Amino acid sequence: MAAPEAGRYGECGPRPPARLGARISQDPGTVLGAVGMMDLAYVCEWEKWPKSTYCPSVPLACAWSCRNLIAFTTDLRNDDQDLARMIHILDTEHPWDVHSISSEHSEVITCLEWDQSGSRLLSADADGQIKCWSMADHLANSWESSVGSLVEGDPIVALSWLHNGVKLALHVEKSGASSFGEKFSRVKFSPSLTLFGGKPMEGWIAVTVSGLVTVSLLKPSGQVLTSTESLCRLRGRVALADIAFTGGGNIVVATADGSSTSPVQFYKVCVSVVSEKCRIDTEILPSLFMRCTTDVNRKDKFPAITHLKFLARDMSEQVLLCASSQTSSLVECWSLRKEGLPVNNIFQQISPVVGDKQPMILKWRILSATNDLDRVSAVALPKLPISLTNTDLKVASDTQFYPGLGLALAFHDGSVHIVHRLSLQTMAVFYSSAAPRSLDEPAIKRPRTTGPAVHFKAMQLSWTSLALVGIDNHGKLSMLRISPSLGHPLEAKLALQHLLFLLEYCMVTGYDWWDILLHVQPGMVQSLVEKLHEEYMRQKPALQQVLSTRILAMKASLCKLSPCTVTRVCDYHTKLFLMAISSTLKSLLRPHFLNTPDKSPGDRLAEICAKITDVDIDKVMINLKTEEFVLDMNTLQALQQLLQWVGDFVLYLLASLPNQGSPLRPGHSFLRDGTSLGMLRELMVVIRIWGLLKPSCLPVYTATSDTQDSMSLLFRLLTKLWICCRDEGPASEPDEALVDECCLLPSQLLVPSLDWLPASDSLVSRLQPKQPLRLFFGRAPPLPGSATTLQLDGLARAPGQPKIDHLRRLHLGAYPTEECKACTRCGCVTMLNSPNETTAVKQWEQRWIKNCLCGGLWRRVPLSYS
Repeated sequence: MAAPEAGRYGECGPRPPARLGARISQDPGTVLGAVGMMDLAYVCEWEKWPKSTYCPSVPLACAWSCRNLIAFTTDLRNDDQDLARMIHILDTEHPWDVHSISSEHSEVITCLEWDQSGSRLLSADADGQIKCWSMADHLANSWESSVGSLVEGDPIVALSWLHNGVKLALHVEKSGASSFGEKFSRVKFSPSLTLFGGKPMEGWIAVTVSGLVTVSLLKPSGQVLTSTESLCRLRGRVALADIAFTGGGNIVVATADGSSTSPVQFYKVCVSVVSEKCRIDTEILPSLFMRCTTDVNRKDKFPAITHLKFLARDMSEQVLLCASSQTSSLVECWSLRKEGLPVNNIFQQISPVVGDKQPMILKWRILSATNDLDRVSAVALPKLPISLTNTDLKVASDTQFYPGLGLALAFHDGSVHIVHRLSLQTMAVFYSSAAPRSLDEPAIKRPRTTGPAVHFKAMQLSWTSLALVGIDNHGKLSMLRISPSLGHPLEAKLALQHLLFLLEYCMVTGYDWWDILLHVQPGMVQSLVEKLHEEYMRQKPALQQVLSTRILAMKASLCKLSPCTVTRVCDYHTKLFLMAISSTLKSLLRPHFLNTPDKSPGDRLAEICAKITDVDIDKVMINLKTEEFVLDMNTLQALQQLLQWVGDFVLYLLASLPNQGSPLRPGHSFLRDGTSLGMLRELMVVIRIWGLLKPSCLPVYTATSDTQDSMSLLFRLLTKLWICCRDEGPASEPDEALVDECCLLPSQLLVPSLDWLPASDSLVSRLQPKQPLRLFFGRAPPLPGSATTLQLDGLARAPGQPKIDHLRRLHLGAYPTEECKACTRCGCVTMLNSPNETTAVKQWEQRWIKNCLCGGLWRRVPLSYS
């Protein structure tokens, strides 16, 4: 049967053509334009695992963090035929670089759960053991477990971190507003438990198969405070459970014993600390029976409840249920509502009920249900907190779909359906029978095979719902791309607005935006960067300052996707580096007297340098209080490598001025950036003052004349260039005299060749042609740089060329002997351990000890990194 037409579902009544139960063409080559669009980005599989090691009866667990880290388990036996309790963690940009943890769980791992920051992971098993994993040395491919809890012999069926009270709502109807505060608003939401002063307390909550709820609290001292309580007095078997949170700080637990004829129970859980002990109070909430059990024709058709999920962790009033038989399934969506309790006429006459005085009760009402489906194997729920003004189906318009409105259902026939989370209407379909192929292989129709279909046993949506990861019953990881316009064809302009809106959301929240880049075509890059900058400039100055580094990192990752903008990647990363150096060096300045005015020495430096436009560096220096610049001699010497970079970069920019018409040269955008030039000018003044205290900390230049004052020459030319494009005055082109002087620079000073960050093609840019790549765990694929990239000035790195620590600016040699780490986002490489113990160097390293300057995660790389 052909794909169903997208119909209206404003009414609560069932409409068969718009239901998930309608069959869709099984042809893997079919373009599902009417229903939506999903396609395979890449697959990553294990190389040397024989089929005899598979244990298909074991359930898999999978979790996707807001930092785009994916954790999943495998069902493999070792040589002794014992199940290996392994947890695998990878970042989506380098899926082959998987870090496999020997979890030491004694039983099958049943749950995985990331915390709200995406840096810690909970794992729970069928023996009641819970472990908390955190990064060792802040490395995404090095993990350790130091704390945990245990409910001995009682399998864990549901697990969640306690809510920290932070909830942001996306207002899609205001996506055209100018202020981020209108598009993304902070929702009043109380933490599950607070410390003194209202600070949220960290911890986790779990539900066991015997009906116990256990809560573990992480005290600031590092101790774990654990308490266990029964959900109700009459305990029973809990086969399925899920956990959600309310705005008032309470926790709601949903449980089912696995039988569709039994009720789905709901409980309110309140956690508190009394006399240094954790206290748990529970209360029974209204329960429900699945609608299929009340239908005479279906009463015995779906005997088991196989999936029970709240639609969101912070949405305890909506729940998704799936009942299944051996061959088929049925899905229902329920909503908890307040309804007026009817009052008998006799009592109405005695005491009339008017308005708000009418008694109210909570009652579960079914929103929608599907027809009979193939057997559901996995469910993935959206994490995007789209704000809906009404929970009724009328909010779901048939003209607009947003990614966060869809949830994913995987079936045993190998298909994946994205359905609307309220109406359960099909929005997109994917069939796993369309196997990935290499880039040079023709797109032929794959013949159908007999035997059991490969299907997903675990599945997760990304935090913007634009990507989906699935782990199938052969242990293979598949990354799917989900169209931002589910259900409808999308114009280029509207697609750009969707992606821009989600990029802004990631900018505000700090979430990683890798899954958004999957949908950015090379032709979109220029428009997205310009519109992102326009929206950023509309915000208040205070917010701009907070988001200044994130927008630069975002622009850099976008520009990597197009060969026309790849040189800008170097400029954006260099600006991040310059801003970090400027902040660090200014923070080292101390006022000479403690009772100084409000402005810090760094602020006064910026104010005086902006006011005095003299081209003589010594005249500018006279207006400063030089006693505020006095530092320890060892400190100044330790900063020499950073000061050298500033001096080299100024020389490189000025020597590049005569070639400013060539945008393919890195550093081109700095020549018209008054803010960055002003920052460099300030640093030149600071370096000049520090050079008087310790001449050996000054940048070293190779000059043709022994009497050449290189610092004065560069400052004079830099000031003239800054005056042409500073914010306070009208912009003008550099005069011919300045250009002529810059032309002479290479004959006066040796212009250094700067070591730019690698601009080779990333994995996400290789996925743009929408042809799936086949990757293997543990084996890095050849991702050569494009011809355009290799031809650019300064971006090509020859084999065996000496390597450099990009953040400490230390030369590591052609074959480094020190352990190094690399950024998962920008590729920046730095040594894992600090070679210098001075306070100033530690202060500099603290800026990027947890994350790269661009915000990306660190991962350990081999000694012979490329």
